[in-house]
Amino acid sequence: MDRLERHPGRTIVAVGVLFAVAYVSAVTLFPRAHGRIIDGDGIQYYAYLRSLVFDRDVNFVNDYELLYGADTDNVWLTNRTVTGYAVNQMSIGPALLWLPVFLLTCGLVAAGTLLGSSVPVDGFAAPFQLSAGLAGIVYSTAGVYLLYRICAREFAPRPALWASLVAWLASPAIYYSLVSPTYSHALSMFTVALFVDVWRRTRGESGPRRYVVLGLLAGLAALVRWQDVIIMLLPVGEAVAKRPTRVTQAVGRLALMGGVSAVAFAPQMMAWRAMYGRFVLTPQGSDFMRWTEPQIAAVLWSWNHGLFSWTPALLLAVGGLYWLHRHDRLLGWGSAVVVLIAVYINASVVDWWGGEAFGARRFVSYTVFFALGLTAIASTERLRRQAYAVRLVAAFLIASNVLFLAQYQIAMRSGGEIVEYPVTARQVLWERFALPWRLVGRQALE
Repeated sequence: MDRLERHPGRTIVAVGVLFAVAYVSAVTLFPRAHGRIIDGDGIQYYAYLRSLVFDRDVNFVNDYELLYGADTDNVWLTNRTVTGYAVNQMSIGPALLWLPVFLLTCGLVAAGTLLGSSVPVDGFAAPFQLSAGLAGIVYSTAGVYLLYRICAREFAPRPALWASLVAWLASPAIYYSLVSPTYSHALSMFTVALFVDVWRRTRGESGPRRYVVLGLLAGLAALVRWQDVIIMLLPVGEAVAKRPTRVTQAVGRLALMGGVSAVAFAPQMMAWRAMYGRFVLTPQGSDFMRWTEPQIAAVLWSWNHGLFSWTPALLLAVGGLYWLHRHDRLLGWGSAVVVLIAVYINASVVDWWGGEAFGARRFVSYTVFFALGLTAIASTERLRRQAYAVRLVAAFLIASNVLFLAQYQIAMRSGGEIVEYPVTARQVLWERFALPWRLVGRQALE
């Protein structure tokens, strides 16, 4: 463990490389029956990417036909918007962040055809789909390095590393960094961490350049996941806490940040305008958000993907925001406010459980705040003297979640034949520890 702690950056990169190798191996050795690498919500994110590059539009009819096949009962193939375009309920941001790797893949595949390769340059073949997944893993790894750097700037490197690893590997973030990196969550973990990193490093500066950069980063975060615009509350809270004598200047700086973020968000509004005839809307429909009926207790504690019930490590993380507040009032209060508002937003979604998900996936964006809370706890005077115990607890939480991930995947792939899908307290909290013995026993019987 000393070696891991001596080179934290290498440790984080090593985990990312391991994820990339595992991802490529899994999609290559165990292809799905439908032949796609990308699935679920990832299809709509990816449709943006392919359509922008190959068709230069946001009409996804032909993209869906390639990705879904000729299933006439598929709603994504049959539903149309008021402008006659195919429906897309997801954001454009992931496509923009995947774009560099995708274009590189286009070049490599095109070069391969000149050398006799049979892989078509169609944006659909396996190398293209694989590029989005690998890009997602790269961004998630970069995001974890950023949140480690943020935590290490506030506290000592050792607790910062273990807290960052727990926030990543003992939470839903591991699933969306390894199994489903083509969802938006791996990217949102990066964009929110990047915003917090720049905001924290430039605290105390009041020049317009700072607010332009923060506006661009907030707009980028919102392009990836629209609700992540709430991170702009951090500089707003900073301005209020400073009690500026030049109120007009402070308000002007915040307005500048908001205006720049709106400009950065323009690609999404333009896409909506083309698809739906409006610049601003909720693509899932007006009843998607139930602001007056938030299911707060359920989103936190339900056995149906509750934040704390599925991920006990994050209960420690949220509790750690108290010690973060004692270390830095602004950072502590800001983190707590963002997390609380995220709870309200996610509890107000009609499917507050997040559909088919490994845990409370909509909170992955805020991994940086969970890491800060965990680092603050591990940096208390008592735990600083018990570094070995901190390591053991961190290792246990990570190992436990890896087992839970295996349980979840086996339940999904086997249809509950080997192990049941986790929906009860026993299945969520304890079944994972029996899983290895179940698998050994099953192998012995065969």
